[in-house]
Amino acid sequence: MVESREFLYPSKWLLKASAGDRVTCELRMRIISGAIESGAILSENKLAADFAVSRSPIREALKILASENIIRLERMGAVVIGLSEKEIEEIYDVRLLIESFVFERLVKMDTNDLAMELSKILEMMKVAIKYSDADEFSYQDVLFHETIIRAVNHSYILMIWNNLKPVMESLILLSMRMRFKEKYEDFTRVVKNHELYIEAIKAKDRDLMIKSLHENFDDVQGKVEDLWMSQQMLSKGVVQQND
Repeated sequence: MVESREFLYPSKWLLKASAGDRVTCELRMRIISGAIESGAILSENKLAADFAVSRSPIREALKILASENIIRLERMGAVVIGLSEKEIEEIYDVRLLIESFVFERLVKMDTNDLAMELSKILEMMKVAIKYSDADEFSYQDVLFHETIIRAVNHSYILMIWNNLKPVMESLILLSMRMRFKEKYEDFTRVVKNHELYIEAIKAKDRDLMIKSLHENFDDVQGKVEDLWMSQQMLSKGVVQQND
């Protein structure tokens, strides 16, 4: 249950959010972090008291979390399911699919403005590193990749991203908080990798793009080339049909 008044989800990320959104984000973070364990019973009444809100935003939050398959709705509450390691791997599989697809589209576009915008975001990430602000770094990191995805103006890719984003955002935030505490020196590599992303986009260099995907998804390296080749074949097929 939600016993602590100390929230895990950054309040500064939720400045204009509804009560239901705030509860949703906090419960998601507590479940994914393990602060609320798998099998725990979530009571609407208890949650409403813990968050000092009515039961309406609690119901709203539970419905959203049920749609993400991390809880199972029950009468007057829910049972926590959580995320398995396999499900976390699948989330990153989908993210890799999205980014490999987007990179292939960017090769055919004018990317100068995008590269400039990404450079600005990267500077904000560097400032967050300087001040050991894991929450701000995580926010800017997600924004960096979202900016790349939005650049191709593909409504259904964006829909998939938006559905994936809440859980992925929580995973990234938890990971970065731990990395700032335990592997602060690794952020030199992280910055270089984001610089590689920008260089690949500016140069429209497929080899650099594949390398940047490897650096960012080093736990699924064996899939990068396969996914990249699939996107290239798909793009070629579309061009041939149009011809």
